[in-house]
Amino acid sequence: MLHVDLRKAVGDLALCVAFDSEGPVTGLFGPSGAGKTTLVNMIAGLVRPDAGRLALGDQVLFDHDRRIDVPAHKRRIGYVFQEGRLFPHMTVARNLDYGRWMAGLPHDSAEFARILAMLDIEPLLGRRPGKLSGGERQRVAIGRALMLKPRLLLLDEPLASLDPARKSEIMPYLVKLRDEARIPMVYVSHYARELKRIANVIVRLDAGHVSAIGGPDVLSKADEVAFV
Repeated sequence: MLHVDLRKAVGDLALCVAFDSEGPVTGLFGPSGAGKTTLVNMIAGLVRPDAGRLALGDQVLFDHDRRIDVPAHKRRIGYVFQEGRLFPHMTVARNLDYGRWMAGLPHDSAEFARILAMLDIEPLLGRRPGKLSGGERQRVAIGRALMLKPRLLLLDEPLASLDPARKSEIMPYLVKLRDEARIPMVYVSHYARELKRIANVIVRLDAGHVSAIGGPDVLSKADEVAFV
């Protein structure tokens, strides 16, 4: 169970978001400026809320009134950014292992092999990010996040920087991740078709507030072209 009840003032935006989700993939939908990225940054521990409470399962990650604020590196939350953010001077193998090392986890050869197979990235291990396609970089970024053995995976517009061909290439891996990794995910996008394919719970944000929550039917046909 992911429990979110957070408030944050960011410029002219007064973010006030509350919802509970038990779904394997919670989709955050809304136009640019709705507060989606600020919200996932608060969940990750990168931005401190002004007030509210955040819990993942039985662990409280933030509670303003009780003065609880678990540091980002102790939350065991994997984060995949829009542009991947791989280290250009490291090989793919070293980028993947960085997540495990940062979490202070021992090397798990079986888990490493499982992630390589799931994302089909073993042939890329000796290459550097500059020699990868956009879709390959995103698969490696997802792999690095999984090496943390996260309790929650955040994906912030993971396909937004890719052309249509690369989006079609990587979406099957995201569906496979949902079905095989068994890690709850929060998936941010302003593309309704993308969310309908990957998410089972949709939280719709508008101007910093939840305007609707439910299944994929929360998104209409009009939404599929509204923010393209």
